Amino acid sequence: MAGRLHGTTDLIKEVGALDVIEFDKDNENAWIEVIQKMDAVYADLVHYQVELEEKNVALEEAQQFIRSVLASMTDVLVVCDIQGRIQQVNKALETLTGKQADELRGRAFASLCAAESLPLVDRFHEQIRSDSIMDCEVSLVDSHGAPAQLAMNCSSRYDHEGRLLGMVLIGRPLGELRRAYHELNKAHEELKQTQQQLVHSEKMASLGRLVAGVAHELNNPISFVFGNMHALKRYGERITHYLAAVENGADAEALRALHAELKIGHTLDDMASLIDGTLEGAERVSDIVQDLRRYSTSQKEARRSFDLCETIRTATQWVVKASRVKPDVEYDLPESLEVVGRKGYVHQILVNLVQNAVDVMEHQAQPRLAFACRVDRGRALISVRDFGPGISKDSMKNVFDPFYTTKSVGKGTGLGLYISYGLAKDLGGDLRAENHPRGGAVFTLEVPLDGQHNNGRDRDESDRN
Repeated sequence: MAGRLHGTTDLIKEVGALDVIEFDKDNENAWIEVIQKMDAVYADLVHYQVELEEKNVALEEAQQFIRSVLASMTDVLVVCDIQGRIQQVNKALETLTGKQADELRGRAFASLCAAESLPLVDRFHEQIRSDSIMDCEVSLVDSHGAPAQLAMNCSSRYDHEGRLLGMVLIGRPLGELRRAYHELNKAHEELKQTQQQLVHSEKMASLGRLVAGVAHELNNPISFVFGNMHALKRYGERITHYLAAVENGADAEALRALHAELKIGHTLDDMASLIDGTLEGAERVSDIVQDLRRYSTSQKEARRSFDLCETIRTATQWVVKASRVKPDVEYDLPESLEVVGRKGYVHQILVNLVQNAVDVMEHQAQPRLAFACRVDRGRALISVRDFGPGISKDSMKNVFDPFYTTKSVGKGTGLGLYISYGLAKDLGGDLRAENHPRGGAVFTLEVPLDGQHNNGRDRDESDRN
């Protein structure tokens, strides 16, 4: 560049055009700086031009994307100014009304509405200044002149400085919503039925594991009744024989001898205790059968008074007698404790807790179970402690989750504790799990003594999740 300037100066001098001009060193540097600045400006202009073209392409792509999204929406979209005049619509509204976007721009949105919706729509532009309008029903006049109901939301639209520009309305035909709600409700009902079936299946699986123990429980009173009936049959034969002699007119001496021979006195004395014992055995059988029915039924039983301590012992005996593991059982219970509630629920919870405790001690040489029951502020607290390995930190977070189990495949469904937790909540109580400081796990069942929930209202008719 400097060489080019020197050449130009020499040429001017030679032709004599500007013999008074001389380029000193400072002037030459100034020209060089000017030309460099021009080059830099030109480079910046080229760079800005490239950026501008790139941004223009990106803007066109964004606009095309927005147009494609608006065209694909099945919901009606309307953008209005503060006065409710239409500024932009999507294809769904054009299809619904039979009018093109150019025809709709500038019109009042209210002009598209059926008469019954006008009082509501006329308040939109006022209400958006303070709040959004959610899930209201608006009827638009469709292309055939008939009202088309939409579930509509109306939200405020602001500029970058936070100034209110207008409103955005989005509506979905109510027919679609009703179909979607019907399908959702159907799926929910199917899910509830499936859950109930799973719960009942788990109960029946547990019941199957308890059959041996229950059979043993039934065997004692049935054997007792069976033996007593045989004795009563023999006594009946003796009394019948003696009464036949009386009817046949036997003399007093013969009747005394027969009375002594048939041991009628002993028979009469023994019959009362035999009858009482038989009735007691029959009642025991009836109680066991009722417990089985309450345990296995899928129907919700009524609340009634029952002995909680007896229920604890019965549930434990059912499990232990049916299990290969025979733990030593320790009871720290009052002699009796009457509570009001659903005995079948309490029984099922305790069966599940005892079964879990027995399972975790399967490989222990001396398995032990410890029960305790106390009353605190109108609620019974029953703790079931095993002397197994306890619950790991990871399992503690999921112990009441459905289908969560640490047992091997085929030995547990993972529903026992989940069902028990739900039943405890249904009773108005709670079920908690923790590790004992001296080893093993402790499950604590809490139930109200009077059968009432924490909020004091009976929710018999409410459904559990």
